[in-house]
Amino acid sequence: MSTTDSSLLRPKLLGRATVNAVVAISVLYTLLPVLWLVLASAKTRDALFSSDLLSLSDFSFVQNLQDLFAMDGGLYGRWYVNSLLYAVVGAAVGALVSVACGYAFDKYRFRHKEKLFGLVLAAVMVPQTVLALPLYLMASEAGLVNTFWAVFIPVLFNPFGVYLGRIFARGYVPDEVLEAARVDGAGELTTYARVALRMFGPGLITVFLFQLTAIWNNFFLPMVMLSDQDLYPVSLGLYQWNSAASVSPEYYPVVIMGSLLAVLPLILAFVLLQRFWRSGLTAGAVK
Repeated sequence: MSTTDSSLLRPKLLGRATVNAVVAISVLYTLLPVLWLVLASAKTRDALFSSDLLSLSDFSFVQNLQDLFAMDGGLYGRWYVNSLLYAVVGAAVGALVSVACGYAFDKYRFRHKEKLFGLVLAAVMVPQTVLALPLYLMASEAGLVNTFWAVFIPVLFNPFGVYLGRIFARGYVPDEVLEAARVDGAGELTTYARVALRMFGPGLITVFLFQLTAIWNNFFLPMVMLSDQDLYPVSLGLYQWNSAASVSPEYYPVVIMGSLLAVLPLILAFVLLQRFWRSGLTAGAVK
């Protein structure tokens, strides 16, 4: 190999090694907390505060699981069901709303359409914590504070989902197909429900996953809206137990076990729906 070839090959190898190192560090950064959570959830309370976390002794996974669902009269099970209702049902309804709004923005002409869509884009940049107090005041006026609806209704409307819905409408639903349906005598609602919505499949799943993740991890809104423990989602309930653990150390193992179970629905959703999610992310990329 000549000197010139060696000088050209060296930067390529260096660049490849740098990329591999960055990827390896990123993988470790992501997986090490998960590994710690899995190991810690299977340990006794004494082992959590010792250096034996990585040892093969002091396993107490089943006992920690039983203690989790027995703590405070089985509150965790109720919190888990609440989170499933807030997140799964809310994400499903919210995804349908977002896709319908995005479809309307893309396929219909009406006054000030682009200005209104600009407001949607501006709303994407507003942090959800900023909206918590106005939403609380509105819920208070409507008499919804400390009810299921105080958390459920606000999560149904997602500006980022509307933005994605418009992109998916442009990428998945050709105007020619809609015109053909109208020529055949289908009304606007029939055209949307029977033609457009079926073509939205991957995009709808993608919006659903984004909203599912956001709602499942939602913390500040339930904390502002709710005072009844029976209405708490998992995130707020575990925060309360973790605060109590400084006084009552028996909460530490159940908080860790509860945190492990709390990530399972998101992992399951992404694994089962990843085929639709991947194709949804590429909508409109290739004409």
